[in-house]
Amino acid sequence: MGHPPLEFSDCYSDSPDFRERLKCYESELERTSKFLKDVIKDGNNVIGAIRGYSVAVQKFSQTLQTFQFDFIGDTLTDDEMNIAESFREFAGLLQEVEENRMMLVQNACDLLIKPLEKFRKDQIGVTKERRKKFEKESEKYYSQLDKHLNLSSKKKESQLQEADDLLDKERQTFCESSLEYVYQIQQVEDRKKFDIVEPVLAFLQSILTLNNLTVEMTQDFLPYKQELQLSLQNTRNHFESTREEMEELMKRMKLPNPIFIRHGQQPTIEGYLYVQEKWALGMTWVKYYCKYMKDSKLLLLLPTEQKPATKQIPVELTLKSCIRRKSESIDKRFYTPSPLLLMCSRFLWMEAMDGKEPIYHSPIHKQAEMELNETGFKFVRRCINVIETKGRTSEGVYRTVGSNIQVQKLLNAFFDPKCPGDVDLNSSEWDIKTITSAMKFYLRSLSEPLMTYTLHRELISAAKSENLDYRLGAVHSLVYKLPEQNREMLELLVKHLVSVCSHSCANLMTASNMGVIFGPTLMRAEEETVAAMLDIKFQNIVVEILIEDYKKIFSGPPEESLVPPLPPPRAAPRRRQPITISKRPPRHYSGLQPPPSSPPSSSSSSVTFSHFLFFTSIFSCSFQFIVSIFIIFTFILFFCSSSKNRYS
Repeated sequence: MGHPPLEFSDCYSDSPDFRERLKCYESELERTSKFLKDVIKDGNNVIGAIRGYSVAVQKFSQTLQTFQFDFIGDTLTDDEMNIAESFREFAGLLQEVEENRMMLVQNACDLLIKPLEKFRKDQIGVTKERRKKFEKESEKYYSQLDKHLNLSSKKKESQLQEADDLLDKERQTFCESSLEYVYQIQQVEDRKKFDIVEPVLAFLQSILTLNNLTVEMTQDFLPYKQELQLSLQNTRNHFESTREEMEELMKRMKLPNPIFIRHGQQPTIEGYLYVQEKWALGMTWVKYYCKYMKDSKLLLLLPTEQKPATKQIPVELTLKSCIRRKSESIDKRFYTPSPLLLMCSRFLWMEAMDGKEPIYHSPIHKQAEMELNETGFKFVRRCINVIETKGRTSEGVYRTVGSNIQVQKLLNAFFDPKCPGDVDLNSSEWDIKTITSAMKFYLRSLSEPLMTYTLHRELISAAKSENLDYRLGAVHSLVYKLPEQNREMLELLVKHLVSVCSHSCANLMTASNMGVIFGPTLMRAEEETVAAMLDIKFQNIVVEILIEDYKKIFSGPPEESLVPPLPPPRAAPRRRQPITISKRPPRHYSGLQPPPSSPPSSSSSSVTFSHFLFFTSIFSCSFQFIVSIFIIFTFILFFCSSSKNRYS
């Protein structure tokens, strides 16, 4: 079970649940740091053992080189000459092998140790520094908040205003520190998927190319390596696309005093409040974490201060009215939802509790939303015609972005209400990247995404399934639940993308690359949250399925009897089809499939791990022990990594 995503909005509420989730991420970070430390230590031990073994073999080679057979007589037979030269041939062979091995040892630190140490320093180290800053700012903010208990209600308005401003400033600094820390810790969790596996993969590859045995093993390993490199590249692409979205969201969350109203969810507002309680000898202020649900007018108070010999339970109250006390009776910062006296922020809680509608706003100022109408269809068809005529083989088509000024000029001209569609896209004024960017902008600016908000969760659930047949069948079925206009536009677009991907050798745009580009365009989420952004990679998978299975999906609606049932819940790590290599016994690589460009022949058989052990027995006992132990250790690392981050 993975960790739930940390929402940026929780940085402002700083609830106990948020702190608990943050501790889970911090524990995982410490576990990763310890794991890297052990890998670096064991890697250095392996490198040292290989270096010692190589030095011993070179010394043995030198001994063979210095020995010469003596002979009797003045002429040697061919056999004798071969025998006399044998030690020097042996020595030359060993020397050549060990020279390659020493080159491996010299590069081992650059391949394995330095990247892992760099990740610990640049990623985990930076995250720990952000954590220290977050804890420091947290302590300062709550210390400043506690000082408000001692503020006298007799102070002047200017003094109270100054205290309010100081508290708001400390809160803003604390929230910015919290946002940066949450952003950094989630980036480390994503980056480790490829920044840790790649160095180990590179080091393993260098070991497997030492001699004829390792060359043979490298041939067997190539399908596995190619598929793994492809998975790493796809994860990096999803990460890059997700990172940009998350950076934008974080910047918007840094705006002063944002209000977080979640559609269809509770609570409306939450945070820490001080409640005035009467005691036998006077009154005191007690801190609570409060949640107010506007729809039900329910106020939930969770005690945060421990009272001796008292069992503290949450208190639920129904709000009848919220009245701000007059300045002559008490500080303006205090509000009374009778019979409680609360100390809180002057504006946010009043807006939420005084009966007014909450502020729903989006920090994104979008341009006028476009509609899926006849003009839109005309625009997309013209764009596709121009692209397929002039730019289908252009390298990086759809990845290369056009000028924003030109894109807006084209859209304004084409969607002009006075003369819509009166633009010649074949004109030299519009280049291919401007047309592709304009078409992507139009699709992303629709009032509702092409694949609709209603089906969004079902499509994401289908992409997350480990059953490939169910995944395809579910997407096929859901496509025909789209409105007719949406399905017609989707078929028009996907047919074009299939045509573009058929020229991937020239334009370098595969179905996977198209999924990264069009996933967020066709399936954007209704709410911009971190959880929604983490689903972008599954949106990409849906588009990839549409492209790869275009003929089957759009040939007609699926028969109900052919739609596969929902697969049972995942019980164990998945194993895909085994990689097959000609003239070898079977060997299974967990979590990977052979590349589609190199299907196995009918006469080929698979390679087993026992065959690998058989080959290594050719080497000396010392080398067999060292290489076997290291490769087993490395494969265990790969299996653990793929079981946690498998391609769904």
